[in-house]
Amino acid sequence: MDSETRQSRIVEFARTRGRVEVLPLAEELHVASETIRRDLKVLAGRRLLKRVHGGAVPLETVAFESTVEYRSQVDLAQKHRIAAAAVELLHGSETVYLDEGFTPRLIAEKIADRELTVVTSSLLAAEALAHSDTVTVLLLGGRMRGRTLATVDHWAVERLRTLVIDVAYLGTNGITVEHGLTTPDPAVAAVKQTAVHVAGRRILVAAHTKFGETSFCRFAEVSDFESIVTGSELPTAEAHRYEALGPSVIRT
Repeated sequence: MDSETRQSRIVEFARTRGRVEVLPLAEELHVASETIRRDLKVLAGRRLLKRVHGGAVPLETVAFESTVEYRSQVDLAQKHRIAAAAVELLHGSETVYLDEGFTPRLIAEKIADRELTVVTSSLLAAEALAHSDTVTVLLLGGRMRGRTLATVDHWAVERLRTLVIDVAYLGTNGITVEHGLTTPDPAVAAVKQTAVHVAGRRILVAAHTKFGETSFCRFAEVSDFESIVTGSELPTAEAHRYEALGPSVIRT
């Protein structure tokens, strides 16, 4: 098997399995472990994979975006901590925007007993609030993306543009000091960008793995956010780099 074919298979395995390990890959592809390590280095350089201890995980690109099912299994304990800390930042807000993604769904579960009006593009968040007696849910219309179970395109953007929101909880596929917040899909970026514009306060909820990564479409600058809530897994020095741009970084 030539290197290009082998590397393509490694990317495919990473995207379907969520993670690949050096030693099992070497056995499966009948090559030396050093060959796999070189392949992973090449694929990381192409921004298709991200090296982690013992292997690699897929990076999200225009051609690949992880599913809600995958997101609900990765960094789960960290995401629960992030959601709990994020809810503490409501500070009396009455209207809330919840972004697509698994962490906003966790936030929805934690605010189900509050007196709030929640606007969301996420079917997952709306479902979590469906039986609440105290939360009024406004679900944005539009084209539903099966991968994330969220609505996009002009129906979602135009309706959201007419609203004034107290606080928006937003996620991201990547965040860097240089390029801000990014996501692979232009339609998703348009909804997120609109939420940034209509919200008085913006709070980013993102696992530590999102930091240092970039995707195709920028939808906000780091300085647009009042707070960034992430896991304690993010190094303190890295958190300080983002705080220097304006937001407080809460590591939980």
